[in-house]
Amino acid sequence: MRRLFWKFFTIIWLTMAASVAGPFIIINLLDAAPFSQDIARERRDFTLDVAARLLEQQGKDAAEAFARAVAALPRPVNLSVSEIGPSSACPGVEAENVRSVAVGGTCSRVSIIAQESGTMAGDWPKLLPWVSALIASAVSAFWLARYLILPVVHLRHGLSALAQGRFDVRIGDKMDGRKDEVTALAHDFDASAAHLEELQGIQQRLFHDVSHELRSPLSRLQAAIGVLRQNPSRLDIMMDRMDREIERIDGLVGEILTLARLSARSGDGAVQTLDLMDLLNGIVDDAAFEAQARGISLSHDGVAAFVAEVNGELIYRAFENVIRNALKYSPDNSRVSIFSQIVDERLRVTVTDEGAGVPASELEWIFQPFSRGSHAVARSGYGLGLAITKHAIEEHGGRVTASIAAGGGLAVTLEIPRLAARKPEDMFPFG
Repeated sequence: MRRLFWKFFTIIWLTMAASVAGPFIIINLLDAAPFSQDIARERRDFTLDVAARLLEQQGKDAAEAFARAVAALPRPVNLSVSEIGPSSACPGVEAENVRSVAVGGTCSRVSIIAQESGTMAGDWPKLLPWVSALIASAVSAFWLARYLILPVVHLRHGLSALAQGRFDVRIGDKMDGRKDEVTALAHDFDASAAHLEELQGIQQRLFHDVSHELRSPLSRLQAAIGVLRQNPSRLDIMMDRMDREIERIDGLVGEILTLARLSARSGDGAVQTLDLMDLLNGIVDDAAFEAQARGISLSHDGVAAFVAEVNGELIYRAFENVIRNALKYSPDNSRVSIFSQIVDERLRVTVTDEGAGVPASELEWIFQPFSRGSHAVARSGYGLGLAITKHAIEEHGGRVTASIAAGGGLAVTLEIPRLAARKPEDMFPFG
């Protein structure tokens, strides 16, 4: 929150500085101080007193000379020196801006010549600091409110669009070049919206693929029932056929449930301290024995041991899916290589085959449910193995990636941390 903090600090500080500096600037421009009227009044009174004293002590000529001098000052005071009659004519009570002096039997008067009031006369200079502070704070408050509210409005519109199911909405480009926490929040919103849009697409494809995968065995079951109705003598053959289709449906439903549980991250599985190399070597031995029937050579080269806190069934399923997937898509008399190493307290296992591989554009797609790659010729399965592997590894805080092997096949890399990234209650076994 540092960027936003300093922006708020700067705006508030500038507001206070403007409230203080604004009045001084306006006062200098308009030549009006808050107490200028009082100062001018005291200055006039002082000038009148001096002129009256000069008139009394040094005569009219000295007073007139003084009047000419103060009239030439940058802030002039215009005085008038005149005789009004005999000394008896001097009033007992002086009017404002007037001084009467009896000199040699004559009453003389010193008065200030009235001047027109300026635009800042009266009480206006006293109100000037408060008005300036009010204007400065109002302008600053407006821009601060606009700065804060505008992105909130964009966020509100974005959230409203998400609530209506429009996951293609984006607000990051509406932040007007801002670089602060609010912009980061907008980009997080865009990432969430993109993820929701992707999940929506995956869900739609999943419904389509599930219906497609279930339709084929159900159609064959219906065909077998139709054959039995027409020719009951083929009961044994059709029953075997129906058993295979039911097993296929059951296996497909089981894989879908496994993927759904992993996606929901729910269950009561336990984390154990296991040597993952024991799991991996056991799978390699079984797979190598089965690969002999097709002349495929399966080898493992790497570390001897890697003890980690994992859900054993999840990791076993992940290893098995990747290795058997490599065997499934490898041609006869080819080679599948497994290499393991420890990098930064993480076990990295790479399984490489010599099959047809997948295009670079589909390397991420093959981890989606029911995806087999456009160049692959499936021998069996449902296209859920790599999807289950991805979720299982990510449950442990690891990751799964795919790349094109040097020989043109597919290389799948699994990375598993030594310590489980999730609590035991977040893991679960397959039932």
